[in-house]
Amino acid sequence: MNGINFQANRQIWLRFIEVVKIFVQSDVGKKALQLSGALVLLMLAVNGFNVVNSYVGRDFMTATAERNESAFFWKAMLYIGVFGVSTVVAVLHRYTEDNLGMLFREWLTKRLTNAYLENRAYYRLKTGEEIKNPDERIADDVRTYTITTLSIVLMLMNASLTVILFSGVLWSISAPLFLIAIVYSLAGSYVAIKLGRPLVGLNSTQLDKEADFRASLIHVRENAESIALTRREGRLQARLQGRITAFAENMRQIFVVSRNLNFFSTGYFNLIQVVPVIIVAPLYFRGEVEFGVITQSAMVFAQLVNAFSLVVSQFQPLSSFTAVASRLNYLWEAMESMQNIGESKIEVVETNEKHITYQNLTLRSVENKRVLLKDFSLSIPHGMRLLIAGPNEAAKLALFRATAGIFDHGEGKIIRPSLDSIRFLPQRAYLYPGTLRELLLRSSEEHVISDERMVNTLRELGLGAVLTQVGGLDVEQNWESMLSLGEEQILAFTRLVLAAPQFAFLDRVYTSLTPDQASQLLLMLSMHSISYIAMDEATNMPQLYDAILEIANDGSWKVKAN
Repeated sequence: MNGINFQANRQIWLRFIEVVKIFVQSDVGKKALQLSGALVLLMLAVNGFNVVNSYVGRDFMTATAERNESAFFWKAMLYIGVFGVSTVVAVLHRYTEDNLGMLFREWLTKRLTNAYLENRAYYRLKTGEEIKNPDERIADDVRTYTITTLSIVLMLMNASLTVILFSGVLWSISAPLFLIAIVYSLAGSYVAIKLGRPLVGLNSTQLDKEADFRASLIHVRENAESIALTRREGRLQARLQGRITAFAENMRQIFVVSRNLNFFSTGYFNLIQVVPVIIVAPLYFRGEVEFGVITQSAMVFAQLVNAFSLVVSQFQPLSSFTAVASRLNYLWEAMESMQNIGESKIEVVETNEKHITYQNLTLRSVENKRVLLKDFSLSIPHGMRLLIAGPNEAAKLALFRATAGIFDHGEGKIIRPSLDSIRFLPQRAYLYPGTLRELLLRSSEEHVISDERMVNTLRELGLGAVLTQVGGLDVEQNWESMLSLGEEQILAFTRLVLAAPQFAFLDRVYTSLTPDQASQLLLMLSMHSISYIAMDEATNMPQLYDAILEIANDGSWKVKAN
Protein backbone atom coordinates (compact mmCIF):
# COMPACT_ATOMS: atom_id res chain seq x y z
CA MET A 1 0.00 0.00 0.00
CA ASN A 2 1.78 3.12 -1.21
CA GLY A 3 -1.01 5.49 -0.40
CA ILE A 4 -4.60 5.81 0.63
CA ASN A 5 -7.13 6.29 -2.14
CA PHE A 6 -9.48 9.23 -2.50
CA GLN A 7 -12.49 7.39 -1.06
CA ALA A 8 -10.49 6.32 2.02
CA ASN A 9 -9.18 9.87 2.49
CA ARG A 10 -12.73 11.18 2.26
CA GLN A 11 -13.91 8.72 4.91
CA ILE A 12 -11.01 9.67 7.17
CA TRP A 13 -11.87 13.37 7.01
CA LEU A 14 -15.59 12.71 7.42
CA ARG A 15 -14.74 10.66 10.51
CA PHE A 16 -12.51 13.47 11.75
CA ILE A 17 -15.33 16.00 11.40
CA GLU A 18 -17.74 13.61 13.16
CA VAL A 19 -15.31 13.03 16.04
CA VAL A 20 -14.74 16.76 16.56
CA LYS A 21 -18.50 17.42 16.45
CA ILE A 22 -19.21 14.72 19.07
CA PHE A 23 -16.31 15.99 21.19
CA VAL A 24 -17.70 19.54 21.21
CA GLN A 25 -21.17 18.25 22.15
CA SER A 26 -19.87 15.95 24.92
CA ASP A 27 -19.79 16.66 28.66
CA VAL A 28 -16.27 18.10 28.28
CA GLY A 29 -17.25 20.16 25.22
CA LYS A 30 -17.73 23.38 27.19
CA LYS A 31 -14.23 23.18 28.64
CA ALA A 32 -12.85 22.29 25.21
CA LEU A 33 -14.49 25.36 23.66
CA GLN A 34 -13.09 27.58 26.43
CA LEU A 35 -9.59 26.26 25.85
CA SER A 36 -10.04 26.61 22.08
CA GLY A 37 -11.12 30.22 22.50
CA ALA A 38 -8.10 30.94 24.68
CA LEU A 39 -5.86 29.32 22.05
CA VAL A 40 -7.27 31.52 19.29
CA LEU A 41 -6.70 34.68 21.34
CA LEU A 42 -3.15 33.61 22.21
CA MET A 43 -2.50 32.74 18.57
CA LEU A 44 -3.67 36.20 17.51
CA ALA A 45 -1.37 37.69 20.10
CA VAL A 46 1.61 35.61 18.91
CA ASN A 47 1.07 36.62 15.29
CA GLY A 48 0.47 40.23 16.25
CA PHE A 49 3.78 40.33 18.10
CA ASN A 50 5.46 38.75 15.06
CA VAL A 51 4.24 41.64 12.90
CA VAL A 52 5.38 44.17 15.52
CA ASN A 53 8.67 42.32 15.72
CA SER A 54 9.23 42.70 11.97
CA TYR A 55 8.93 46.50 12.19
CA VAL A 56 10.95 46.82 15.40
CA GLY A 57 13.63 44.58 13.88
CA ARG A 58 13.65 46.69 10.71
CA ASP A 59 14.19 49.92 12.66
CA PHE A 60 16.83 48.26 14.84
CA MET A 61 18.84 47.09 11.83
CA THR A 62 18.46 50.48 10.15
CA ALA A 63 19.76 52.26 13.26
CA THR A 64 22.70 49.84 13.30
CA ALA A 65 23.52 50.43 9.61
CA GLU A 66 23.29 54.24 10.07
CA ARG A 67 25.47 54.14 13.22
CA ASN A 68 22.73 56.02 15.12
CA GLU A 69 23.82 55.21 18.69
CA SER A 70 20.89 56.74 20.60
CA ALA A 71 18.30 55.14 18.31
CA PHE A 72 20.23 51.85 18.48
CA PHE A 73 20.01 51.54 22.29
CA TRP A 74 16.36 52.62 22.39
CA LYS A 75 15.39 50.17 19.60
CA ALA A 76 17.44 47.43 21.31
CA MET A 77 15.47 47.86 24.56
CA LEU A 78 12.21 47.84 22.63
CA TYR A 79 13.36 44.77 20.71
CA ILE A 80 14.15 42.92 23.97
CA GLY A 81 10.82 43.95 25.48
CA VAL A 82 8.85 42.67 22.49
CA PHE A 83 10.79 39.39 22.65
CA GLY A 84 10.04 39.07 26.38
CA VAL A 85 6.30 39.55 25.98
CA SER A 86 6.27 37.26 22.92
CA THR A 87 7.97 34.54 24.99
CA VAL A 88 5.33 34.71 27.74
CA VAL A 89 2.48 34.56 25.20
CA ALA A 90 4.13 31.66 23.30
CA VAL A 91 4.60 29.62 26.52
CA LEU A 92 0.97 30.19 27.57
CA HIS A 93 -0.11 29.19 24.06
CA ARG A 94 1.80 25.90 24.30
CA TYR A 95 0.49 25.22 27.83
CA THR A 96 -3.12 25.74 26.68
CA GLU A 97 -2.52 23.57 23.62
CA ASP A 98 -1.16 20.73 25.79
CA ASN A 99 -4.19 20.88 28.10
CA LEU A 100 -6.65 20.84 25.20
CA GLY A 101 -4.74 17.95 23.62
CA MET A 102 -4.89 15.89 26.82
CA LEU A 103 -8.61 16.64 27.23
CA PHE A 104 -9.23 15.45 23.66
CA ARG A 105 -7.08 12.34 24.15
CA GLU A 106 -8.74 11.41 27.46
CA TRP A 107 -12.24 11.78 25.97
CA LEU A 108 -11.47 9.86 22.76
CA THR A 109 -9.63 7.05 24.60
CA LYS A 110 -12.55 6.56 26.98
CA ARG A 111 -15.03 6.57 24.09
CA LEU A 112 -13.07 3.99 22.09
CA THR A 113 -12.47 1.85 25.19
CA ASN A 114 -16.20 1.80 25.94
CA ALA A 115 -16.96 0.83 22.32
CA TYR A 116 -14.25 -1.86 22.51
CA LEU A 117 -15.92 -3.47 25.54
CA GLU A 118 -19.53 -3.05 24.39
CA ASN A 119 -21.32 -5.95 22.73
CA ARG A 120 -18.14 -8.03 23.19
CA ALA A 121 -16.47 -6.18 20.33
CA TYR A 122 -13.05 -7.11 21.76
CA TYR A 123 -13.86 -10.80 21.31
CA ARG A 124 -15.33 -10.47 17.82
CA LEU A 125 -12.36 -8.38 16.67
CA LYS A 126 -10.00 -11.04 17.98
CA THR A 127 -11.81 -13.96 16.36
CA GLY A 128 -12.44 -12.09 13.12
CA GLU A 129 -8.80 -10.98 12.80
CA GLU A 130 -9.89 -8.18 10.45
CA ILE A 131 -8.28 -5.50 12.62
CA LYS A 132 -4.74 -6.09 13.81
CA ASN A 133 -3.62 -4.92 17.26
CA PRO A 134 -6.73 -2.99 18.39
CA ASP A 135 -5.18 -2.47 21.83
CA GLU A 136 -2.18 -0.71 20.31
CA ARG A 137 -4.47 1.45 18.18
CA ILE A 138 -6.50 2.56 21.22
CA ALA A 139 -3.43 3.22 23.39
CA ASP A 140 -0.80 4.59 21.00
CA ASP A 141 -2.65 5.66 17.86
CA VAL A 142 -5.15 7.74 19.83
CA ARG A 143 -2.28 9.61 21.48
CA THR A 144 -0.71 10.37 18.10
CA TYR A 145 -4.07 11.17 16.53
CA THR A 146 -5.20 13.67 19.17
CA ILE A 147 -1.85 15.44 19.46
CA THR A 148 -1.36 15.64 15.70
CA THR A 149 -4.97 16.64 15.05
CA LEU A 150 -4.65 19.60 17.37
CA SER A 151 -1.27 20.54 15.90
CA ILE A 152 -2.63 20.44 12.34
CA VAL A 153 -5.67 22.54 13.20
CA LEU A 154 -3.51 25.09 14.98
CA MET A 155 -0.99 25.12 12.13
CA LEU A 156 -3.77 25.78 9.61
CA MET A 157 -5.22 28.55 11.75
CA ASN A 158 -1.79 30.01 12.38
CA ALA A 159 -0.94 29.84 8.68
CA SER A 160 -4.18 31.60 7.79
CA LEU A 161 -3.49 34.38 10.28
CA THR A 162 0.08 34.67 9.01
CA VAL A 163 -1.14 35.05 5.43
CA ILE A 164 -3.68 37.71 6.46
CA LEU A 165 -1.24 39.69 8.59
CA PHE A 166 1.90 39.51 6.44
CA SER A 167 0.52 39.62 2.88
CA GLY A 168 -0.03 43.37 3.07
CA VAL A 169 3.42 43.92 4.55
CA LEU A 170 5.18 41.97 1.79
CA TRP A 171 3.01 43.55 -0.94
CA SER A 172 3.97 47.02 0.34
CA ILE A 173 7.65 46.09 0.09
CA SER A 174 7.48 44.40 -3.34
CA ALA A 175 4.48 43.13 -5.28
CA PRO A 176 6.62 40.79 -7.45
CA LEU A 177 8.13 39.29 -4.30
CA PHE A 178 4.61 38.54 -2.99
CA LEU A 179 3.69 36.77 -6.25
CA ILE A 180 6.98 34.83 -6.20
CA ALA A 181 6.12 33.62 -2.66
CA ILE A 182 2.80 32.19 -3.87
CA VAL A 183 4.24 30.48 -6.99
CA TYR A 184 7.24 29.18 -5.01
CA SER A 185 4.95 27.66 -2.35
CA LEU A 186 2.58 26.00 -4.82
CA ALA A 187 5.41 24.45 -6.82
CA GLY A 188 7.11 23.23 -3.65
CA SER A 189 3.89 21.68 -2.32
CA TYR A 190 3.33 19.80 -5.59
CA VAL A 191 6.85 18.33 -5.61
CA ALA A 192 6.63 17.40 -1.90
CA ILE A 193 3.38 15.47 -2.47
CA LYS A 194 4.87 13.59 -5.43
CA LEU A 195 8.01 12.64 -3.48
CA GLY A 196 6.38 11.86 -0.16
CA ARG A 197 3.16 10.06 -1.14
CA PRO A 198 4.57 6.54 -0.38
CA LEU A 199 5.12 7.57 3.25
CA VAL A 200 1.41 7.24 4.06
CA GLY A 201 1.28 3.51 3.31
CA LEU A 202 4.75 2.85 4.71
CA ASN A 203 3.93 4.55 8.01
CA SER A 204 0.73 2.53 8.37
CA THR A 205 2.63 -0.70 7.69
CA GLN A 206 5.34 0.31 10.17
CA LEU A 207 2.80 0.78 12.95
CA ASP A 208 1.47 -2.75 12.34
CA LYS A 209 4.92 -4.33 12.21
CA GLU A 210 6.05 -2.56 15.40
CA ALA A 211 2.86 -3.72 17.13
CA ASP A 212 3.42 -7.32 15.96
CA PHE A 213 6.92 -7.25 17.46
CA ARG A 214 5.59 -5.84 20.74
CA ALA A 215 2.88 -8.51 20.86
CA SER A 216 5.49 -11.25 20.39
CA LEU A 217 7.52 -9.89 23.30
CA ILE A 218 4.39 -9.76 25.47
CA HIS A 219 3.71 -13.40 24.54
CA VAL A 220 7.16 -14.36 25.87
CA ARG A 221 6.57 -12.49 29.12
CA GLU A 222 3.11 -13.96 29.71
CA ASN A 223 4.22 -17.52 28.95
CA ALA A 224 7.69 -17.38 30.53
CA GLU A 225 7.31 -20.51 32.65
CA SER A 226 5.88 -22.67 29.86
CA ILE A 227 8.61 -21.53 27.49
CA ALA A 228 11.32 -22.31 30.05
CA LEU A 229 9.92 -25.77 30.77
CA THR A 230 9.46 -26.74 27.12
CA ARG A 231 12.72 -25.05 26.03
CA ARG A 232 11.13 -23.38 23.02
CA GLU A 233 13.46 -20.38 23.06
CA GLY A 234 14.87 -21.26 19.64
CA ARG A 235 11.52 -21.09 17.87
CA LEU A 236 10.58 -17.89 19.65
CA GLN A 237 13.96 -16.36 18.91
CA ALA A 238 13.51 -17.07 15.20
CA ARG A 239 10.02 -15.56 15.33
CA LEU A 240 11.25 -12.43 17.11
CA GLN A 241 14.17 -12.07 14.71
CA GLY A 242 11.71 -12.24 11.83
CA ARG A 243 9.56 -9.51 13.42
CA ILE A 244 12.64 -7.32 13.90
CA THR A 245 13.74 -7.84 10.31
CA ALA A 246 10.24 -6.99 9.05
CA PHE A 247 9.97 -3.65 10.83
CA ALA A 248 13.61 -2.77 10.11
CA GLU A 249 13.21 -3.39 6.35
CA ASN A 250 10.04 -1.31 6.24
CA MET A 251 11.75 1.45 8.19
CA ARG A 252 14.61 1.47 5.68
CA GLN A 253 12.07 2.08 2.93
CA ILE A 254 10.74 5.01 4.98
CA PHE A 255 14.31 6.31 5.30
CA VAL A 256 14.77 6.23 1.51
CA VAL A 257 11.58 8.18 0.84
CA SER A 258 12.35 10.58 3.70
CA ARG A 259 15.87 11.10 2.36
CA ASN A 260 14.55 12.15 -1.05
CA LEU A 261 11.96 14.38 0.57
CA ASN A 262 14.58 15.94 2.87
CA PHE A 263 16.89 16.67 -0.08
CA PHE A 264 14.11 18.71 -1.63
CA SER A 265 12.73 20.36 1.54
CA THR A 266 16.15 21.36 2.88
CA GLY A 267 17.07 23.06 -0.39
CA TYR A 268 13.59 24.53 -0.63
CA PHE A 269 13.78 26.25 2.77
CA ASN A 270 17.43 27.27 2.40
CA LEU A 271 16.56 29.11 -0.80
CA ILE A 272 13.91 31.12 1.08
CA GLN A 273 16.70 33.11 2.75
CA VAL A 274 18.21 34.14 -0.61
CA VAL A 275 15.18 34.94 -2.79
CA PRO A 276 13.91 38.06 -0.95
CA VAL A 277 17.42 39.53 -0.69
CA ILE A 278 17.92 39.10 -4.45
CA ILE A 279 14.64 40.93 -5.14
CA VAL A 280 14.87 43.72 -2.52
CA ALA A 281 18.64 44.44 -2.56
CA PRO A 282 18.46 46.34 -5.91
CA LEU A 283 15.82 48.61 -4.36
CA TYR A 284 18.24 49.38 -1.51
CA PHE A 285 21.09 50.01 -3.97
CA ARG A 286 18.88 52.56 -5.78
CA GLY A 287 18.05 54.22 -2.45
CA GLU A 288 14.36 53.38 -2.68
CA VAL A 289 14.25 51.52 0.69
CA GLU A 290 16.19 51.51 3.95
CA PHE A 291 18.67 48.74 4.80
CA GLY A 292 16.31 47.38 7.47
CA VAL A 293 13.73 46.65 4.77
CA ILE A 294 16.03 43.90 3.41
CA THR A 295 15.97 42.02 6.73
CA GLN A 296 12.25 42.75 7.12
CA SER A 297 11.49 41.37 3.65
CA ALA A 298 13.51 38.23 4.40
CA MET A 299 11.54 37.67 7.62
CA VAL A 300 8.14 38.39 6.07
CA PHE A 301 8.89 36.31 2.96
CA ALA A 302 9.94 33.37 5.16
CA GLN A 303 6.77 33.71 7.27
CA LEU A 304 4.52 33.77 4.20
CA VAL A 305 6.26 30.91 2.38
CA ASN A 306 6.17 28.79 5.53
CA ALA A 307 2.45 29.53 5.87
CA PHE A 308 1.80 28.60 2.24
CA SER A 309 4.11 25.56 2.42
CA LEU A 310 2.66 23.48 5.24
CA VAL A 311 2.64 20.45 2.94
CA VAL A 312 6.39 20.81 2.38
CA SER A 313 7.40 21.52 5.98
CA GLN A 314 4.95 19.07 7.60
CA PHE A 315 4.62 16.29 5.03
CA GLN A 316 6.15 13.58 7.22
CA PRO A 317 3.94 14.42 10.26
CA LEU A 318 0.95 14.70 7.91
CA SER A 319 1.68 11.29 6.36
CA SER A 320 1.99 9.74 9.84
CA PHE A 321 -1.28 11.40 10.85
CA THR A 322 -3.05 10.06 7.75
CA ALA A 323 -1.80 6.54 8.51
CA VAL A 324 -2.90 6.75 12.15
CA ALA A 325 -6.25 8.31 11.23
CA SER A 326 -6.83 5.53 8.71
CA ARG A 327 -6.07 2.81 11.29
CA LEU A 328 -8.40 4.39 13.84
CA ASN A 329 -11.09 4.86 11.22
CA TYR A 330 -11.00 1.15 10.34
CA LEU A 331 -11.09 0.24 14.04
CA TRP A 332 -14.03 2.54 14.68
CA GLU A 333 -15.95 1.17 11.68
CA ALA A 334 -15.28 -2.40 12.81
CA MET A 335 -16.53 -1.71 16.34
CA GLU A 336 -19.60 0.12 15.03
CA SER A 337 -20.40 -2.87 12.82
CA MET A 338 -20.40 -5.01 15.97
CA GLN A 339 -23.41 -3.06 17.21
CA ASN A 340 -25.53 -4.21 14.26
CA ILE A 341 -24.52 -7.75 13.51
CA GLY A 342 -27.14 -9.18 11.18
CA GLU A 343 -25.35 -12.16 9.62
CA SER A 344 -26.18 -14.75 12.29
CA LYS A 345 -29.15 -17.01 11.68
CA ILE A 346 -29.05 -18.22 15.27
CA GLU A 347 -31.97 -16.64 17.07
CA VAL A 348 -31.36 -16.09 20.79
CA VAL A 349 -34.50 -15.48 22.86
CA GLU A 350 -34.31 -14.45 26.51
CA THR A 351 -37.05 -15.72 28.81
CA ASN A 352 -38.00 -15.42 32.47
CA GLU A 353 -38.64 -19.15 32.64
CA LYS A 354 -36.03 -21.36 34.26
CA HIS A 355 -34.93 -23.50 31.34
CA ILE A 356 -32.52 -23.53 28.43
CA THR A 357 -33.97 -24.83 25.17
CA TYR A 358 -32.27 -25.51 21.84
CA GLN A 359 -34.52 -25.81 18.78
CA ASN A 360 -33.19 -27.20 15.49
CA LEU A 361 -29.76 -25.74 16.21
CA THR A 362 -27.02 -26.37 13.65
CA LEU A 363 -23.50 -25.06 14.28
CA ARG A 364 -20.79 -24.78 11.64
CA SER A 365 -17.03 -24.40 11.67
CA VAL A 366 -15.76 -20.84 11.22
CA GLU A 367 -12.91 -21.97 8.94
CA ASN A 368 -14.59 -24.27 6.41
CA LYS A 369 -18.32 -24.17 7.33
CA ARG A 370 -18.21 -27.87 8.24
CA VAL A 371 -21.22 -29.00 10.30
CA LEU A 372 -20.20 -29.37 13.95
CA LEU A 373 -23.63 -30.00 15.47
CA LYS A 374 -26.66 -30.96 13.37
CA ASP A 375 -30.32 -30.15 14.07
CA PHE A 376 -29.89 -30.16 17.84
CA SER A 377 -33.06 -29.91 19.96
CA LEU A 378 -33.08 -30.26 23.73
CA SER A 379 -34.67 -28.58 26.75
CA ILE A 380 -32.67 -28.34 29.99
CA PRO A 381 -34.89 -27.45 32.95
CA HIS A 382 -33.54 -25.82 36.08
CA GLY A 383 -32.28 -28.51 38.44
CA MET A 384 -31.00 -30.80 35.68
CA ARG A 385 -27.29 -31.72 35.70
CA LEU A 386 -26.04 -32.39 32.16
CA LEU A 387 -22.72 -33.80 30.98
CA ILE A 388 -21.75 -33.01 27.37
CA ALA A 389 -19.38 -35.72 26.19
CA GLY A 390 -18.19 -37.36 22.98
CA PRO A 391 -15.16 -36.99 20.70
CA ASN A 392 -16.33 -33.82 18.92
CA GLU A 393 -14.52 -31.17 21.00
CA ALA A 394 -15.15 -28.44 18.42
CA ALA A 395 -18.93 -28.98 18.62
CA LYS A 396 -18.92 -28.88 22.43
CA LEU A 397 -16.96 -25.66 22.47
CA ALA A 398 -19.18 -24.12 19.76
CA LEU A 399 -22.32 -24.98 21.78
CA PHE A 400 -20.73 -23.44 24.89
CA ARG A 401 -19.95 -20.23 22.97
CA ALA A 402 -23.27 -20.08 21.11
CA THR A 403 -25.15 -20.22 24.41
CA ALA A 404 -22.99 -17.36 25.67
CA GLY A 405 -23.80 -15.37 22.52
CA ILE A 406 -20.27 -15.23 21.11
CA PHE A 407 -20.64 -17.82 18.32
CA ASP A 408 -22.98 -17.05 15.45
CA HIS A 409 -21.97 -19.46 12.67
CA GLY A 410 -25.05 -21.57 12.13
CA GLU A 411 -28.81 -21.46 12.35
CA GLY A 412 -31.56 -22.43 14.78
CA LYS A 413 -32.98 -21.08 18.00
CA ILE A 414 -31.74 -20.80 21.60
CA ILE A 415 -34.20 -19.92 24.37
CA ARG A 416 -32.55 -19.13 27.67
CA PRO A 417 -32.69 -16.80 30.71
CA SER A 418 -30.71 -13.57 30.56
CA LEU A 419 -26.95 -13.86 30.90
CA ASP A 420 -27.27 -12.47 34.45
CA SER A 421 -28.82 -15.85 35.34
CA ILE A 422 -26.15 -17.91 33.57
CA ARG A 423 -22.43 -18.06 34.29
CA PHE A 424 -19.73 -19.55 32.07
CA LEU A 425 -16.48 -20.97 33.43
CA PRO A 426 -13.73 -21.49 30.82
CA GLN A 427 -11.13 -24.25 31.12
CA ARG A 428 -8.57 -21.77 32.44
CA ALA A 429 -9.97 -19.51 35.14
CA TYR A 430 -9.84 -15.80 34.31
CA LEU A 431 -8.39 -13.90 37.25
CA TYR A 432 -7.55 -10.29 36.55
CA PRO A 433 -5.26 -8.22 38.84
CA GLY A 434 -7.14 -6.54 41.67
CA THR A 435 -8.44 -7.17 45.17
CA LEU A 436 -10.09 -10.39 46.27
CA ARG A 437 -13.36 -8.50 46.68
CA GLU A 438 -13.21 -7.24 43.07
CA LEU A 439 -12.39 -10.74 41.89
CA LEU A 440 -15.31 -12.40 43.67
CA LEU A 441 -18.03 -9.81 43.09
CA ARG A 442 -19.40 -7.83 40.20
CA SER A 443 -19.91 -4.13 40.88
CA SER A 444 -23.67 -4.64 41.27
CA GLU A 445 -23.15 -7.34 43.94
CA GLU A 446 -20.93 -5.40 46.36
CA HIS A 447 -23.82 -4.24 48.59
CA VAL A 448 -25.75 -7.49 48.33
CA ILE A 449 -23.17 -10.04 49.46
CA SER A 450 -21.64 -9.48 52.90
CA ASP A 451 -17.98 -9.87 53.85
CA GLU A 452 -18.95 -12.64 56.26
CA ARG A 453 -20.56 -14.66 53.49
CA MET A 454 -17.52 -14.23 51.24
CA VAL A 455 -15.11 -15.30 53.99
CA ASN A 456 -17.23 -18.32 54.98
CA THR A 457 -17.53 -19.47 51.35
CA LEU A 458 -13.78 -19.18 50.84
CA ARG A 459 -13.11 -21.26 53.95
CA GLU A 460 -15.78 -23.79 53.01
CA LEU A 461 -14.01 -24.35 49.68
CA GLY A 462 -10.61 -24.68 51.31
CA LEU A 463 -9.25 -21.22 50.48
CA GLY A 464 -8.96 -19.92 54.06
CA ALA A 465 -5.17 -20.06 53.82
CA VAL A 466 -5.25 -17.99 50.63
CA LEU A 467 -7.39 -15.35 52.35
CA THR A 468 -4.80 -15.09 55.14
CA GLN A 469 -1.88 -15.16 52.70
CA VAL A 470 -3.14 -12.20 50.64
CA GLY A 471 -4.01 -10.08 53.68
CA GLY A 472 -7.78 -9.88 53.38
CA LEU A 473 -10.39 -8.91 50.83
CA ASP A 474 -9.06 -5.47 49.86
CA VAL A 475 -5.39 -5.98 49.02
CA GLU A 476 -4.46 -5.84 45.32
CA GLN A 477 -2.65 -8.89 43.97
CA ASN A 478 -1.50 -10.38 40.69
CA TRP A 479 -3.38 -13.63 41.18
CA GLU A 480 -1.86 -15.65 38.35
CA SER A 481 1.61 -15.29 39.85
CA MET A 482 0.69 -16.35 43.37
CA LEU A 483 -1.95 -19.11 43.01
CA SER A 484 -1.71 -22.63 41.64
CA LEU A 485 -3.96 -23.63 38.74
CA GLY A 486 -6.14 -25.59 41.14
CA GLU A 487 -6.50 -22.64 43.51
CA GLU A 488 -7.37 -20.40 40.56
CA GLN A 489 -10.14 -22.76 39.52
CA ILE A 490 -11.51 -23.08 43.06
CA LEU A 491 -11.52 -19.29 43.34
CA ALA A 492 -13.55 -19.16 40.11
CA PHE A 493 -16.01 -21.64 41.63
CA THR A 494 -16.21 -19.45 44.75
CA ARG A 495 -17.21 -16.56 42.54
CA LEU A 496 -19.84 -18.79 40.93
CA VAL A 497 -21.30 -19.95 44.25
CA LEU A 498 -21.56 -16.38 45.55
CA ALA A 499 -23.30 -15.20 42.35
CA ALA A 500 -25.82 -18.10 42.62
CA PRO A 501 -27.01 -18.11 38.97
CA GLN A 502 -29.70 -20.50 37.74
CA PHE A 503 -27.32 -22.25 35.34
CA ALA A 504 -23.56 -22.72 35.07
CA PHE A 505 -21.69 -23.88 31.95
CA LEU A 506 -18.37 -25.55 32.78
CA ASP A 507 -15.73 -26.03 30.08
CA ARG A 508 -13.40 -28.86 31.18
CA VAL A 509 -12.75 -27.08 34.45
CA TYR A 510 -11.61 -30.25 36.23
CA THR A 511 -8.28 -30.61 34.45
CA SER A 512 -6.49 -28.72 37.24
CA LEU A 513 -8.49 -30.29 40.11
CA THR A 514 -8.29 -33.60 41.93
CA PRO A 515 -11.33 -35.91 41.65
CA ASP A 516 -12.24 -35.17 45.26
CA GLN A 517 -12.05 -31.40 44.68
CA ALA A 518 -14.14 -31.64 41.52
CA SER A 519 -16.75 -33.79 43.23
CA GLN A 520 -16.97 -31.40 46.21
CA LEU A 521 -17.41 -28.40 43.92
CA LEU A 522 -20.18 -29.99 41.85
CA LEU A 523 -22.01 -31.08 44.98
CA MET A 524 -21.79 -27.54 46.33
CA LEU A 525 -23.34 -26.21 43.11
CA SER A 526 -26.23 -28.64 43.57
CA MET A 527 -26.62 -27.56 47.21
CA HIS A 528 -26.98 -23.95 46.05
CA SER A 529 -29.55 -24.90 43.37
CA ILE A 530 -27.21 -24.13 40.52
CA SER A 531 -27.84 -26.36 37.51
CA TYR A 532 -24.59 -27.18 35.76
CA ILE A 533 -23.88 -28.20 32.18
CA ALA A 534 -20.34 -29.53 31.97
CA MET A 535 -18.14 -30.52 29.04
CA ASP A 536 -15.96 -33.47 29.96
CA GLU A 537 -15.38 -37.17 29.36
CA ALA A 538 -18.25 -39.55 30.05
CA THR A 539 -16.01 -41.56 32.37
CA ASN A 540 -15.40 -38.63 34.75
CA MET A 541 -17.82 -38.86 37.70
CA PRO A 542 -20.95 -39.80 35.71
CA GLN A 543 -22.85 -40.28 38.98
CA LEU A 544 -22.93 -36.50 39.42
CA TYR A 545 -25.07 -36.00 36.29
CA ASP A 546 -28.70 -36.66 35.48
CA ALA A 547 -28.14 -37.07 31.75
CA ILE A 548 -25.32 -37.32 29.22
CA LEU A 549 -25.32 -35.62 25.81
CA GLU A 550 -22.91 -37.30 23.39
CA ILE A 551 -21.88 -35.47 20.21
CA ALA A 552 -20.25 -37.52 17.45
CA ASN A 553 -17.64 -36.27 14.98
CA ASP A 554 -20.20 -36.07 12.18
CA GLY A 555 -22.41 -33.67 14.20
CA SER A 556 -24.99 -36.26 15.19
CA TRP A 557 -25.99 -36.42 18.86
CA LYS A 558 -27.94 -38.43 21.40
CA VAL A 559 -29.07 -37.94 24.99
CA LYS A 560 -29.29 -40.71 27.51
CA ALA A 561 -30.50 -40.64 31.08
CA ASN A 562 -27.92 -41.47 33.68
